[in-house]
Amino acid sequence: MSRWEHRIEGAHLIKLLLGPFENNVYIVGCTNTGKAVIVDAAAEPDVILDAAGDYDVQAILTTHGHMDHVQAVDRVSDKLGVPFLLNPDDIFILEESGIEKTSPDGLIEDRQEIEVGDLLLHAIHTPGHTPGSTSFVLEPWLLTGDTLFPGGPGATQWDYSSFGQIMDSVEALTARFADPTLIFPGHGANDTTIGAEKPHTDEWRARGW
Repeated sequence: MSRWEHRIEGAHLIKLLLGPFENNVYIVGCTNTGKAVIVDAAAEPDVILDAAGDYDVQAILTTHGHMDHVQAVDRVSDKLGVPFLLNPDDIFILEESGIEKTSPDGLIEDRQEIEVGDLLLHAIHTPGHTPGSTSFVLEPWLLTGDTLFPGGPGATQWDYSSFGQIMDSVEALTARFADPTLIFPGHGANDTTIGAEKPHTDEWRARGW
């Protein structure tokens, strides 16, 4: 397990690198009110619960329905008594996840605003990796799940995935957000910025992955 922390005025982000797939689990907390959300309860539920222990967690937000991003959902949701939320377009993927919650407790829609104490997170539908892939933004932090990584977009080898669609999503993000925006991806220790990735989108389209 590795852990990093980032702070801006009124907000605290904890990044945990957990599990065999090196998933990133994020806790976004409002330092004024003590409210927080968990983004992707992926693995090692006891580590997640311990890291979130100082916060009043309101919900588990999920970037997409792949198995490796939801393995701790049952334990964390039940222990904290909070809802597990997912874009409706990814519900069908949960049936293959091996978790008890094969349907979410609530839905995340495009452009939805999520109150976390005094903070306001925005959900952005960024399909391509999966039909319901969703990114979450609290500027200057952008949590992209498996849509955008340092060096390119996420994988699109499934029948329900689309390389063209994920590139559309990536280009929409790089057009919308300023260069200094920090990108926190769904896997791996390394983060990046919009400015570092934006110059390479044409190259990624050309290579086809």
